[in-house]
Amino acid sequence: MSFLPAQDDDEVMTEINMTPLIDVMLVLLIVFILAVPAIHSAIPLVLPRASSAAPQQPAEPVRLDIDAQGHIYWNGKAVEDDALKAQAQQAATLDPQPVVRLSGDRAVPYERVLQTLSTLQSTGLAKVNFIAQKP
Repeated sequence: MSFLPAQDDDEVMTEINMTPLIDVMLVLLIVFILAVPAIHSAIPLVLPRASSAAPQQPAEPVRLDIDAQGHIYWNGKAVEDDALKAQAQQAATLDPQPVVRLSGDRAVPYERVLQTLSTLQSTGLAKVNFIAQKP
């Protein structure tokens, strides 16, 4: 015994099934109800603005070498400790400060490298890189 009226298989269904459409609309309504309070409770931020000025060109790096006898070379020219301090103070006043690339011979005492590094830091040079050879 069937409760459905007999239908012909050749008959085209002309009604739209509204159930899936209503389900989707209810889900969207719930999502929007939950999302709106989260949007309005955002933290106010004052973001910085980028300046339109061109970035400064970096200064020419300074090559500082210490040979096995402990002699110091500023860009290939031999300098004494007093002259090193004077040149480092002069380089520290430049804007932007140059990067000092410090390299020491393998046989130089470590104390000599630390003295040179201390001299550079006392003059205000903040950017010191150590150069090493690849093994």
